[in-house]
Amino acid sequence: MIYKRSSALFAEAEKVIPGGVNSPVRAFKGVGGTPIFVKEAKGAYLYDEDGNRLVDYINSWGPMILGHAFEPVVKAVVEKAKKGTSFGMPTEIETQIAELAVSMVPNIDKIRLVNSGTEACMSAVRLARGYTGKDKIIKFAGCYHGHSDSFLIQAGSGLSTFGVPNSPGVTKGTAQDTLLARYNDLDNVRALIEANKNEIACIIIEPVAGNMGCIPPVEGFLQGLRDLCDAHNILLVFDEVMTGFRLAKGGAQELFNINADIVCFGKVIGGGLPVGAFAARNEIMNYLAPLGPVYQAGTLSGNPLAMAAGLAMLTELNADAEVFKRLEEKTAYLHVGIAKVLNENNILHTINRTGSMISVHFDGATVIDFDTAAKGNNETFKTFFHGMLNAGVYIAPSAFETWFITDALSYEDLDFTIAAVNTVAKTL
Repeated sequence: MIYKRSSALFAEAEKVIPGGVNSPVRAFKGVGGTPIFVKEAKGAYLYDEDGNRLVDYINSWGPMILGHAFEPVVKAVVEKAKKGTSFGMPTEIETQIAELAVSMVPNIDKIRLVNSGTEACMSAVRLARGYTGKDKIIKFAGCYHGHSDSFLIQAGSGLSTFGVPNSPGVTKGTAQDTLLARYNDLDNVRALIEANKNEIACIIIEPVAGNMGCIPPVEGFLQGLRDLCDAHNILLVFDEVMTGFRLAKGGAQELFNINADIVCFGKVIGGGLPVGAFAARNEIMNYLAPLGPVYQAGTLSGNPLAMAAGLAMLTELNADAEVFKRLEEKTAYLHVGIAKVLNENNILHTINRTGSMISVHFDGATVIDFDTAAKGNNETFKTFFHGMLNAGVYIAPSAFETWFITDALSYEDLDFTIAAVNTVAKTL
């Protein structure tokens, strides 16, 4: 394919935007080459500035669960924009989306709407600390909860060693309150709790990891976390920015039948516009200002355009009883097809899948945490990525990101993708 226009646009962007992008993964640093500039999108397809059509498997990193430019969402945003774009005052539609979200998700009574998944997770941790009166948190290596200081932490040496910053600008003091655990390793979590008795406010986790590729929880892991939290007066925070309203109406809590204490949302809840949220039972949410002492605010929180998009999206998902079944069936079909052609071409690989999230790891071992995900052959992935791009299929430009399936994908699109994998596999 030809990408002259994209290359020229990237060169211009680099002059005025750091790295030419407003979010690092877009820069193609993980795969090499020049990023693709999108002109428009519809349904399951992206159309770039050079006129190429690409079958899309990132779907704006998750929110386009029903496809790009989904008509009910577009209509809702256009009609709302005619009445004003922002007021900084309460609007009825905020209550409407809150009522719908609370009705769809188990174990929540109230929800606070914010502007991003990062903001939701940051606020959830602050709320957990305020509610429990404790300072430390446990997060998991490879789980991404946004770029708030508390989350940009790497491991120290030894179970009781405090975390250290892995980004300049994060202070050592902030890092000391974040403890790093291994995903899918209950013994590791238990040891961290024992080494920091009565100091841990919450455990925050992606119930299905999506930022080290798709990595599902092993049997009993989430229930084990729930039990540990109950035993030690720790709040369990589910970061459902990716999984919320995607794996089921009620997200991972519904899918795995595990109740979290605080749940964070993003992606789907905004219908493609910038929206995040965090939710919990009354006794926890009532700790938030203006009812309680934990402060959180946002000038554009509850923005009417964002609320219109989110409400339209959730309304469609709530009304379609078969949508999550269709999504899972399409993802399973893709899984079987890709595995078949990779096996036929003797390509070492592992495929992980939960619901409509899926990823291909170029290693034959089971992938259950960040360490095992990191063993994948990144050079193979780079070749795979560019081969798929040249074949007209756009996947995440990183070996450590899940693919997101949209209901707009037809089985013809899936067959096209499987055929592209077969062609690329012959070059690996």
